Amino acid sequence: METDWTRDLRHALRSLGRSRGFTAVVVGTLGLAIGVNAGIFSVIDAVLLNPLPWAEADRLVYIAASAPGSDFPEEFPVAAEFLVQYREQSQLLESVASFNSFTSTLRVEDRIERIRMSAPSTEIFETLGALPLLGRLPTPEDERVVVLSHTLWTTWFGSDPEVIGRTYYVSGGDLQVIGVMGPDFWFPNRQTLLWMPQVVRPEGIEPGRFGQPLVARTAPGVTPEALIAELGTLAQRLPDRFGGDAEYARLIERHRPVVRALGKELLGAVSASLWVMLGSVGIVLLIACANVANLLMVRGERRRRDLAVRRALGAGRGRLIRAQMAEAVVLAALAGVAAVAFAWATVPLFVRLAPPEIPRLDEVGVTAATLLFTFGASVLAALVCGLGPAVRSSSGDPQGLRDGGRGATRRRHWGRNGLVVAQTALALVLLIGSGLLVRSFFQLRNVDPGYDIEDVFTFQIAPEGAHLRDIESYARFHLDFMDRLAALPGVERVGIVENVPLNEGVSSTRFRTEETVADQGGGALLSFTWVAGDYFATMGIDLLQGRSLSREEHLDDRVSVVLSHAAAYQLWPGEDPIGRRIKAEEGDKWMTVVGLVEDVLQDDFRGAPEPLVYLPLSAIRPISSPAYVLKTPRAREIAPEVLALVREVAPTAPMYRIFTLEDLAADSMVRLSFTMLTLGVVSALALLLGAVGLYGLLASVVAERTQEIGVRMALGAQAARVRRMVVGQGARVVVLGVAVGAGVAVAAMPALQSLLFGVDPLDAWSFAGMSLAMVLVGMLAAYVPARRASRVNPIEALRME
Repeated sequence: METDWTRDLRHALRSLGRSRGFTAVVVGTLGLAIGVNAGIFSVIDAVLLNPLPWAEADRLVYIAASAPGSDFPEEFPVAAEFLVQYREQSQLLESVASFNSFTSTLRVEDRIERIRMSAPSTEIFETLGALPLLGRLPTPEDERVVVLSHTLWTTWFGSDPEVIGRTYYVSGGDLQVIGVMGPDFWFPNRQTLLWMPQVVRPEGIEPGRFGQPLVARTAPGVTPEALIAELGTLAQRLPDRFGGDAEYARLIERHRPVVRALGKELLGAVSASLWVMLGSVGIVLLIACANVANLLMVRGERRRRDLAVRRALGAGRGRLIRAQMAEAVVLAALAGVAAVAFAWATVPLFVRLAPPEIPRLDEVGVTAATLLFTFGASVLAALVCGLGPAVRSSSGDPQGLRDGGRGATRRRHWGRNGLVVAQTALALVLLIGSGLLVRSFFQLRNVDPGYDIEDVFTFQIAPEGAHLRDIESYARFHLDFMDRLAALPGVERVGIVENVPLNEGVSSTRFRTEETVADQGGGALLSFTWVAGDYFATMGIDLLQGRSLSREEHLDDRVSVVLSHAAAYQLWPGEDPIGRRIKAEEGDKWMTVVGLVEDVLQDDFRGAPEPLVYLPLSAIRPISSPAYVLKTPRAREIAPEVLALVREVAPTAPMYRIFTLEDLAADSMVRLSFTMLTLGVVSALALLLGAVGLYGLLASVVAERTQEIGVRMALGAQAARVRRMVVGQGARVVVLGVAVGAGVAVAAMPALQSLLFGVDPLDAWSFAGMSLAMVLVGMLAAYVPARRASRVNPIEALRME
């Protein structure tokens, strides 16, 4: 039996089939807007909304530390004694483990590469609630064992189950494989390919060796506040149990636990960008709905005579509303189908362009959740677009029987004007947000990091062997290899550094001067790295005073160092550091300052320069994987020649982390640039839809007022005056929309704070510039129908009736 809705839907299909142009415009507009929303939602669903792949992930927390009033960073990882204390004495934690992530060498037969691995404490798998696919998990009795990821097992070992029990060279030693994890398990990131569990025991711990973040599983029902209180109490007992110097005791007095959900820790860096993107495309959907509502309103006004006849013949208002809503439902359904097709085609492209730092990108796709979201968005669009016009055009107005559609020419189109105002306001909000991100991007581009990024090639190798185990032979190997690299065609200078800027962080320790050595609480917390060769000149780091390290200073026992400006100021404020001596807290050698260089940005362009101590090769134990930097105009093409040279001097050493400094600089801004690009595209779409909406409104007004305009022109009105009249009507709508949009943007822009750099969220130039752009685009959209109005033939207009 055919229901009223079925009959109305069939009638709507026939009616829309006769208006194919109108149908195509509406379906295209809504389909594009809903499709963009569905695509972004599919990313957010996979990255942020899907549960993390660990049992009862809502009970997993990340634990770090802060120490207000100390010279430690605002937040920092804890030390081994914290793990032991929490593991043994916490009543609110079921399990706790430390973890890390680094690259090291894996050798399987003839294959040797540097891969990302982790050396967590043994409890890591129990804490995460993970079970192996093959083999078993480590126990506190295990030593020198390794657990493989599913990815490593399938790619390196061909999914061979016999791998269990075999021994392989991993990170400097032979380790036995005891387990293989399932395909869904990853921690702390998907790039980690194996785990080397370490047993952490209370005996032998040296307190204060910070740098170990913790992951823990709370007991059911534990609140963050209760856990913070308990951990803070337990931490205050650490000096009594593990000892430590006076500085350590003072630090523990200031210690405050940092506890947050593990998911927030792992995903928090990208969540702000993704939510901003979803909010932006949501605004585009609202603008599209406003456009479609305006089109439906025009369509309803043109059918007022037909609707009035049906009302006079006894059709109830509800019946008329349902008939028009049927058209909105059909249009939204067709748009939903188009949206799914659009999302299916564009989501893979989005994933390819997205920053690799976004986790779980491999899980992104058009899923059942995406289809459900698309269905919900389509239903919402049908209601938003169709209900207002349906109610408006179905009102009982007998005037419609007498003058048909002409009554609209004498009414103030407050509803349609209001929709255009809303479109303009929403588009302006996106434009201002995009403008702020663009300004942030260029602010970052103009930051002076303290070094040159052009024409610098960098790579790392990990040479090994008994002949490299003493410092002198290790230093000679790298100094000689630098000479070989410098002889390559086009290479101007060569240097070595332990931690390449923009790619690796640096370690830190306390350094004391001769003036503070007797003060147990003295010393400055400074970062350090080691350099050799012509590192400073290669990187373009200016030498401010003194000299750089000589070749001989890498080979003898006399230790000379170079300080950054910030490090020198921290040690001897306002004084000349050259010739003075410092000593590391854990070392016994005094080191003489021979040079002073400018500060550099180590981690990214957003941070402040770190105070750095540059050490020679003779000052520290050998590092297995130094980074070389080459100044050469052939930075993008020299890699094969360098690899060939590596194969000559160290045939078994993997060469990895191969970059140009320009690429590292681009990578450091990739999240901002990707968000800026996405929001820019969305803003352009919103601007286009807003302009189309204004054009549609004024074109409709011109069509409805054709007779009036003809009368005016017949009575002597000039074409320019008619153009000003129509443009003025558009200008009033645009200016009102800009005023509303600016007010909304003032409230909304602080949400972008975490993405901005060097720009205030309420930056006046961005607000003024984008508002002016919106007005100009609006005037352009208004000029086309105004020009058409000025060309109306008065005689033809008067004959229309």
